[in-house]
Amino acid sequence: MSENHMSSLAFGQAVIGPPGSGKTTYCFGMQEFMSRIGRKVAVVNLDPANEGTPYQCAVDISELITLADVMDNLKLGPNGGLIYCMEYLETNFDWLQEKLAKLKGHYFLFDCPGQVELCTHHGALKNIFAQLAKWNFRLAAVHLVDSHYCTDPGKFISVLCTSLSTMLHVELPHVNVLSKMDLIEQYGKLAFNLDYYTEVLDLSYLVDHLATDPFFKNYRRLNEKLVEVIEDYSLVSFVPLNVQDKESMRRVMQAVDKANGYSFGDMEQRSLEALMSAAVGADFHFTSTLAVQEKYVQPQEKTVEQEAMEI
Repeated sequence: MSENHMSSLAFGQAVIGPPGSGKTTYCFGMQEFMSRIGRKVAVVNLDPANEGTPYQCAVDISELITLADVMDNLKLGPNGGLIYCMEYLETNFDWLQEKLAKLKGHYFLFDCPGQVELCTHHGALKNIFAQLAKWNFRLAAVHLVDSHYCTDPGKFISVLCTSLSTMLHVELPHVNVLSKMDLIEQYGKLAFNLDYYTEVLDLSYLVDHLATDPFFKNYRRLNEKLVEVIEDYSLVSFVPLNVQDKESMRRVMQAVDKANGYSFGDMEQRSLEALMSAAVGADFHFTSTLAVQEKYVQPQEKTVEQEAMEI
């Protein structure tokens, strides 16, 4: 089969993120949402550890290799096994190419493994995306992060570092998504307004907040340097998501469509408007954060300083 036999453009999403961030649920929800507006969607499961996927799977890596078989036969642990599976897929691109060629005219959702190393420094997944680009796939990486990390400033700085590292390594147009927004305050109250986290505003406030914790006080200089790196690149921001909320799903879809260059036809636009029964806002970042703030985040009590400033 020739290298460029899939000459027509194909658009899609590479759904990545740590274990438990909601990748499979996102693929299921996005497949359902897009199908309702008339988009032909094919979900490709690239996670050899995925068993019993809830979505309709068009291509499944388990037909080629499974993590359980690798661990049993090669006596590898789960991390080493996943890396082996991805490298095995790399050497069997013809299998993937043959499967994808049968799905011409579809929009693709690639459900990727959750092992963080594959997105931050190991080359296998990056090489798979590069090969898909050679086959005329225009992908955007959708990086899911569990929103409960916002409730812990230390974890949030860690998430920012991981997100930045992933963006630089994967080398795809990138949309970072804070998933499970409906559950955000089950783990504790946010120290700042939600837009502070989604837009990644002045992080020095986060360092100051961390310094109030006796444990983190000793690591203030380290945290300052980490924050400097994140702010120097100025790349990381987030779109909030609740998969159960169609308005939230629409905003994420629009962000991804903008990132990968997908332009939809009139028919899909009419279906989308009928589904939403609402006008499309121009500034989706601000409005989506505001909507989530109102729905899921309790109003914060004003400090004496804030009240004084208003006077």
